[in-house]
Amino acid sequence: MALSAGFTASLPTNYEYYTSTGINSGLNANQSFFTLNDKLIKIYSGAMHYFRVPRPYWRDRLRKIRAAGLNTVETYVPWNLHEPENGKFDFGEGGSEFEDFLHLEEFLNAAKEEDLFVILRTGPYICSEYNSGGFPSWLLREKPMGFRTSEENYMKFVTRFFNLVLTLLAAFQFQLGGPVIAFQVENEYGNLENGAAFQPDKVYMEELRQLFLKNGIVELLTSADSPLWKGTSGTLPGELFQTANFGDNAVNQLNKLEEFQPGRPLMVMEYWIGWFDNVGGEHSVKSDEDSRRVLEDIFSKNASFNAYMFHGGTNFWFNNGANLDNDLMDNSGYTAITTSYDYDAPISESGGYRNKYFIVKELVAADNPVQTFTPEAPEYIEPLAYESSRIEQFLPLRTLLEENSPISIRSEQLLPMEMLDINDGSGQNNGYIVYQKDNVDLEENSVLTIEGNVCDTVLVLVDGDLVAPTKLSSLADLDGFGYWRLKDSSVQINEEPKFQSTITLLVENMGRVHGAGIYQYNHTFKGLWQGNVTINQRNIYDWEVVPLELKKQWINELKGWSEFSTESSGPGMYKATLSILEEPRDTYIDTRGWGKGMVFVNGFALGRYAAIGPQFALYLPAPFLVNGDNSIIFFEHFSAPADGLIAYTDEQIFINPT
Repeated sequence: MALSAGFTASLPTNYEYYTSTGINSGLNANQSFFTLNDKLIKIYSGAMHYFRVPRPYWRDRLRKIRAAGLNTVETYVPWNLHEPENGKFDFGEGGSEFEDFLHLEEFLNAAKEEDLFVILRTGPYICSEYNSGGFPSWLLREKPMGFRTSEENYMKFVTRFFNLVLTLLAAFQFQLGGPVIAFQVENEYGNLENGAAFQPDKVYMEELRQLFLKNGIVELLTSADSPLWKGTSGTLPGELFQTANFGDNAVNQLNKLEEFQPGRPLMVMEYWIGWFDNVGGEHSVKSDEDSRRVLEDIFSKNASFNAYMFHGGTNFWFNNGANLDNDLMDNSGYTAITTSYDYDAPISESGGYRNKYFIVKELVAADNPVQTFTPEAPEYIEPLAYESSRIEQFLPLRTLLEENSPISIRSEQLLPMEMLDINDGSGQNNGYIVYQKDNVDLEENSVLTIEGNVCDTVLVLVDGDLVAPTKLSSLADLDGFGYWRLKDSSVQINEEPKFQSTITLLVENMGRVHGAGIYQYNHTFKGLWQGNVTINQRNIYDWEVVPLELKKQWINELKGWSEFSTESSGPGMYKATLSILEEPRDTYIDTRGWGKGMVFVNGFALGRYAAIGPQFALYLPAPFLVNGDNSIIFFEHFSAPADGLIAYTDEQIFINPT
């Protein structure tokens, strides 16, 4: 192996140790310990997702993982990013909005050059608190659609994607000189077990396994579930090597796993070393003491492990997932994940070192039976708090729609975004959707009603003026009109009679459910689709539907801007310039003082923010900035801060809601 710059060693590297005499075999789990190429190995792995980290930072994060003494990196492969439209694939230069994050082959090569083996978790379902659990939204257009089952239509699309992606990945297998030592088949499939309502489909699991075999995959095939909670319901005993997912109770979990696979090594595919955050929830942390204790328990069982997450990163763009309460399938039980996926991981969102990092490094060094060269930990370059930018321009929603609507669709009925006939028949995946009705005569004190639940927030405007809701400042606001919890919600939209008015409904997709099965996914359309919209109990028909996908080129070419003033308010775009006269540094955009919306940097959708927390700063990596003028745009639901400034900070800000 050719070492990347910075490697010097007297000890052999991982690849030198395991391949110096040639490669005869891969990762073997047919005895009580792992061997790799017939040499003893314990897997010390850290999760890092290439699609949550800017491409220029991949090597820095990989080097930091290796410098902790870990010998492996684990990553998912998100189907929805690599096939964003039906039949259109992107592995780095496919022309999608997210293409720069998708150079999977480059990531695998970098991992090897940084002396790390790789565990690939290819789905098709990945969970990962990621948008739709990795499923493309266009699958919702196909009927029937038996998500995560052997249903024929679902498997047709899985087969097409796997035949492509596994052919690509086969060349990176360890036994062919590459870094990949194991592949996971599906993910936490046992979690779907629900008595008579659903039993995991073993035919489906076998069909997936056969796809790996038919596409030339020879490395170890694994599954992952909680042994205590789900037993062997999510795996194929004897065909897939079962691993464990848990955050605590390590000894009991591993004892149970040992019962299922006697005489075979123990592997924790996900030790939850931190946790994720929900919008409006408390910021999640796991103490250093708990992390040390659980790792020591894992090592006491002589088990291998993957720390999930070792570097969490960020749900850039529209890529956060969401939860849906299984008992409340009407969207009232919906909860979105934050843009930050910091996860309280050993390596922070911006690449900094936490105490957990050094705890892992200490424990792995003491436990590892094999000595190989470990590089020095790269320097952490701390983010910089730039001077605040003054908001210079304002583009109200009404003007935005009048002068910039990319496409308009006439529809008698309300349609969810997935069913719009755009993107070559793939529908709308992300962003907002507008339902507009012109020439409406309103009686005094007219009442607008939205039947069913909103998916996921709605703003109501009359003649361009915001009527409801007018704020998001506390968790209690989520129980009122405009948010997903309220079913069959109504609001008064005027006092005096109005004639030939324009009614505008701006609906936000806050992120798709990331963990569910066949029923849940088929009921997670976005927009207004669960019933009619009425005014004074009369159904409104013949809508103008406008998909606001908020793509980079469209953002950068927006027309109709006016000068911002203290009287500029309401839904719309608020624009400032961040001027940088030297090499850009990482920073955070401080979102305190704003209500709800999205931030765009040089046209790229950086992420979401909400005044109910717990996240109050959006990580802005230096590679997204340029030396010179940078466009910073808030797409805000309500109004800008009173001081008219966009502030920057040098740290992530988490504040628990009160």
